[in-house]
Amino acid sequence: MQVKFAKYEGAGNDFILIDDREELFRADAALVAALCDRHFGIGADGLMTLRRSAELDCSMRYYNADGSQGEMCGNGARCFALFAEHLGIGGETKYFDATDGRHTARMGRLKGMTGEVELGMINVSEIRTGEGWWFLNTGVPHYVALVEDVAGTDVRGLGRKIRYDTERFPQGTNVNFVEITGDGTFRMRTYERGVENETLACGTGATAAAIITNYALQHETTKYRITVPGGELSVRFTQGPGPQTYTNIRLTGPARRVFSGTFETDNF
Repeated sequence: MQVKFAKYEGAGNDFILIDDREELFRADAALVAALCDRHFGIGADGLMTLRRSAELDCSMRYYNADGSQGEMCGNGARCFALFAEHLGIGGETKYFDATDGRHTARMGRLKGMTGEVELGMINVSEIRTGEGWWFLNTGVPHYVALVEDVAGTDVRGLGRKIRYDTERFPQGTNVNFVEITGDGTFRMRTYERGVENETLACGTGATAAAIITNYALQHETTKYRITVPGGELSVRFTQGPGPQTYTNIRLTGPARRVFSGTFETDNF
């Protein structure tokens, strides 16, 4: 079967997007992993399909680069919203669902194949704390550790060890290393579960790190600018009423359509 696709990126997180409103594409793990392979496939951190929704503008399903299905991807969802815009779906604000629930995405600064997308994230109501680390779910599980020199951190080595620490995290976890650079600013690097490597950005990770920075250190700060290897993201939220309650969470950053094409499923 011949399948049309588009390649998008958000702050260096790159994704394969497929318009599957006719529900013809079978996203089995082996095919997704082959398509995401950077040497023998298209190459991506993940793959998303867009399908119709009876109640919303559309429905998003996300698959990790290793072929496993993911609950959510923040930068992926922002790219998904721009993909929907390019397909003529929805208005200035997109309403869609993912495995972790319903989301909104507001389109801004649209110019050609690029735009800035503000994504509404799920609420956070529980934070686990250990010795020098914090753990929470922002759509997918995230481990956050504060470090003095993020550039010198062994993200792949330490991240892989923590990601597979099934005694503490039975379902595995994404791992974020955060260097605070000021009030409302920090640098971050992430080891992503499902990619099994460091990525250039992670939206749900940036969200998790911003919440933990507020929770652990900067209690009055609710807007953050995050520098990641692939660019810059911003996160804002409302804190309270309880110390572990975060609502109105918004992740904002750039999204861009890189190219489009077709592939034959028999070739993978």
